[in-house]
Amino acid sequence: MNIEKLKAILEDVKKGDLDVGDALDKLRDLPFKELGHSKVDMHRELRKGYPEVIFCAGKTVAQVKDIVGSMLDENINILATRASEEMYAAVKAICYDAVYSEIAKTITIKLQETIIPSSTISIVTAGTSDIPVAEEAAVTAEFFGNKVDRVFDVGVAGIHRLTHTIDNIRAARVVVVVAGMEGALPSIVAGLIDKPVIAVPTSVGYGASFGGIAALLGMLNSCASGVSVVNIDNGFGAGYIASMINKL
Repeated sequence: MNIEKLKAILEDVKKGDLDVGDALDKLRDLPFKELGHSKVDMHRELRKGYPEVIFCAGKTVAQVKDIVGSMLDENINILATRASEEMYAAVKAICYDAVYSEIAKTITIKLQETIIPSSTISIVTAGTSDIPVAEEAAVTAEFFGNKVDRVFDVGVAGIHRLTHTIDNIRAARVVVVVAGMEGALPSIVAGLIDKPVIAVPTSVGYGASFGGIAALLGMLNSCASGVSVVNIDNGFGAGYIASMINKL
């Protein structure tokens, strides 16, 4: 339930247009809505300023559709991550405004406008293979009302590509750097700029990368100051944190 709806209910009670019993019925889903398979957190935007986000992996198409429907009833902006095309088709059937990103595997529905700060978040990838994770971060940041500058394929195998675009990266307020393999790029970027760097290890790489563990450990052991690290392939987490920093 959003703040505007809560205020409207309380105002109706004050004016006598709504009795207390009916008001309680309308407020029963304020903490969360019970769907049987899920308890949808309708209170999260009131607590945190950001609505609940639907993590679709492991959920059925019907469950995702139910959750989306319950949030649509409350006029909540919707972001669903790790969504399949089948899930998108089910959501599109109940909301024509739903948008799907094939690269990021996200579904977005914007029912309310969000404040967009003038500052920018830069999303940087080491390679083209890292773009799906980077796009999850970018879509997340844009969904929460941020300007995003994408800088793709500037990894250490050709460092001149990074120096060619470093001025754009420096102009951002916070930088998300996505890399697989050995995960070296965030350290290099952090050594060249005066902004916080959120490092995202990806599972891209050959056998000894151990599904992203090599990149994760490399980033955690960065010698450059100002680097924080999220989990392997966690583009959503990086975009969320970047949004919070950008809006401080």
